[in-house]
Amino acid sequence: MNTAGTIDRPLTHDPKKQAPMKPSTSERTGSATTDFTSTGATEARQNRNREMQLMQEALARAHMHERLHDAVRERRAVRLAVAQRMQRRAERASLRARRALAMAVMQ
Repeated sequence: MNTAGTIDRPLTHDPKKQAPMKPSTSERTGSATTDFTSTGATEARQNRNREMQLMQEALARAHMHERLHDAVRERRAVRLAVAQRMQRRAERASLRARRALAMAVMQ
């Protein structure tokens, strides 16, 4: 079955290989309305692309903000663990010093 493509399902998506559009005989030449222009469509498309790009940037910015907060939280946790470890070490050293002093006094 060798049929040409339709508007919804073109034979090819390459515009250069598609048949050129022929004006219909029922329409007058230059009857296009001024509301729809290719510049308006281009501006809308560019605006949409800009909005999409800004959404991607905002998403990336939010992601980096969250990662920075995670890094700060991780650094705080590491500092807390180090401080607790040093406190335990200081307490053990203090107990050893008290025992040594008690032993010295006892003799």
